[in-house]
Order: sequence, then C-alpha cells, then structure tokens
Amino acid sequence: MDSGSKVPGVSARRTAVQLAALSALGPFCIDAYLPSMPDISRVMGCSLDDVQGTLTAYMIPFALMTLWHGALSDSFGRRRMVLLGLGAFVASSVGCALAPSLAWLIFFRIFQGATAGVGMVVGRAIVRDLYDGPAAQKLMAMVAIVFAVAPAIAPIVGGWLQFWFGWRAIFVFMAAYSSVLLATIAATLPETLPAANRQSFRPGFLARSYFSALRHPVFMMASTAIAFAFAGLFLYVLSAPEFLMHHLHVSETGFLWLFGPLTAGIVLGNVLCSRLAGRISLLRTAAIGCVVMLVSSGANVVMNLLMAPRLPWAVLPLFGYMVGMSLVLPTLTIRAIDCFPHQRGLAASCQSFIQSSGSSVLSAAAPLLWLSSLSLSVSQCAFGLISAGSLAVVPFLVRSRKA
Repeated sequence: MDSGSKVPGVSARRTAVQLAALSALGPFCIDAYLPSMPDISRVMGCSLDDVQGTLTAYMIPFALMTLWHGALSDSFGRRRMVLLGLGAFVASSVGCALAPSLAWLIFFRIFQGATAGVGMVVGRAIVRDLYDGPAAQKLMAMVAIVFAVAPAIAPIVGGWLQFWFGWRAIFVFMAAYSSVLLATIAATLPETLPAANRQSFRPGFLARSYFSALRHPVFMMASTAIAFAFAGLFLYVLSAPEFLMHHLHVSETGFLWLFGPLTAGIVLGNVLCSRLAGRISLLRTAAIGCVVMLVSSGANVVMNLLMAPRLPWAVLPLFGYMVGMSLVLPTLTIRAIDCFPHQRGLAASCQSFIQSSGSSVLSAAAPLLWLSSLSLSVSQCAFGLISAGSLAVVPFLVRSRKA
C-alpha cells in the first residue's frame, strides 16, 4: 500500500495509525464518561437527566460541524484543519476537567463536540487523497476498526478511570491523548491536498455543492445505509449502563461483557473487509455485511422472545452484527465519497453529518428504546433492515445514472 500512495514518502502503516487515532477521538469522547454520569450527578448536585444534557451539548455541535470540517479542508488544506481542530479540542478537554459546575461542563462540552469530528471527517478525505481502489479500501478498513472500536472500549477505559480517580480523570486523559496526537501529526503528517486542487470557499459555490451532494441519490442512499448500520452499534453503546447494570446485573467495571464481543466482531469484520479488497466489488462486500447484520439481529430478537436476558447469550448475537456492520461501513464510505472526486472533503463532511445527525437523534431517543433487552434487539433489527433496504437501491440508482 505504501508504493501506491499519491504522495511520495508516505507510510501507509503510520498514516493508518494516525488517521485511526484521529477518527477515534469523536466517538471516544462521547462514550468514555458514560460510567461517570452518576458520579458527576452526585458531585455537581444535579439529577442524572441534567447530566445527560452534557451528551446532547456535545452531539449537536459535533453533528453540525461535520458539515464544515471537510469543506474547510477542501479550501484551506487537510493538515491545517486537523492541527487547528486538535488544538481546540485539547483546550476544551482541559476546560471540562476543570469545570466547577454543570453549566461550565456543558459549555466546554459544546466546544469539544465542535472540534472532535475534524479528524474523522478530514481523515476520510485524506484516505482518498492518498490511495485508489483496493489500497483505499484496505486503509479505510484499518481506520474503520479503530473508529468502530472506540465507542466500544471507551466505556471500559472510562469505567476504570472513574473507579481509580473519579470523573475528572477521564477528561484529563482526553486532553493528554489529543496533545500527543497533535504533536505527532504536526511532526509527521504531510499535506495531501495540493494548493492547485483546492476549492473555492465562496458561499454561493458552497451552497451549490452542498445541495448537489444532498440530492445525489447514490450518495444519499449509501450514506443512509451507513448511518443506520452504525446506529445498531451506537444504540447498545448508549444503552450500555442500562443494558449491563439493570438488565444483566453487572457492575460498573463489568462493561467488558458487552464491549468485548463488540470489539472482537468489529476487528474481525474489518480484517475480512481488508482481505476482500480487490476480490469482490464494494457493493457486494457491503451486501454480504447486510446479510450478516440481519441474520444476527434477527437471532437476537428470537433469543429475547424465548428466554430472559442472561450472559453470555445476550451478547453473542451482537458479535455477529458487528462483523456485518464492519463490512458495510468502510466500503460504502468509499462509494459515497467517490460520488464527488473533486470535493472529497465536502462529501466526507456530508456523509459524516448524516451519520452524526442520526446518532444525535438516537442519543435523545435511546431511553425510550432501552426499556428492555427485547426492545433493544427489535430496534437494532429495524436499523439493520433500513440499512439493507437503502443499500439494495444503490445498484439500480447507479445503473439509471449511467443509462
């Protein structure tokens, strides 16, 4: 993969690690402090519902800014936007760690959300700047492993930091992690978008570009399939405290019961995705992933209908869903971004916005869906069906546009 890079001297392995670490920042920041919510409520002297507002305060600006990170990088360069975003994220993480009240915590969480997605969005554009074809799919799969694993392992790390040091340690960890990442990228990541290929930042041009992306049928169906496939994972991540502690009766340090199978499924799925690169098409790989998601989520519903939730059976179908989802996300991300080869940053922004908006809505609706283990399984199956239905339309749309 190194030899195929369009930028001389770029190491695929180092770039994969950097982009994966960047993409992990946003989802990790969402989920790492979930086990600390009761402690924040106690320390701040407020209700748990009030603390839940810190999640909404993060998610809304996160979703809104994903629309701009890529477009800004199309105009001003990938490297510059990543460095500015990381610097702002470090400052806001320090602010969260030092917040004296819930109001200040919410204030700094807004700025965390506004900056945390820059690596995820711009990183996807960087992949397509550097590589084409199977090489791009392999690198995207490597990055997708960490992007999807991050929300799975974040509550585990957060749970232990909470257990050892309290909730502020989680934000100190975020500040330290992003500081190291900032220094590493400043020293080693080159600019992947030449000045000659940059796009105008005029409002009229941007408005037309956004409108073109959001009415492109192939792009929209691929992005919808990604968003709903990811929602099947994100639902269980958001519901982890309720699912594990109340439905399965495990402790705050027992999150590995859920996130171990999730992580293993994600890793296996992305390894398979990398191995299939160049052997079968992007859409066929995604279709296989959808079948695996549907079989696994359907089995989850049946198990919940036939028996009370208990370990390890309650988490086994989730492993299969993660394998399928991990075949869908990297392949359809490439397919969506390739709809706009001259504006990959803007395309990555729009795709990320659709996914993040769905996650924001889900974060607000999750309490209605985690009433029981059965309601969680039915919701995940419904998300898988919508994802598969959206994907099924894509080949017909591609053929109609070529006709």
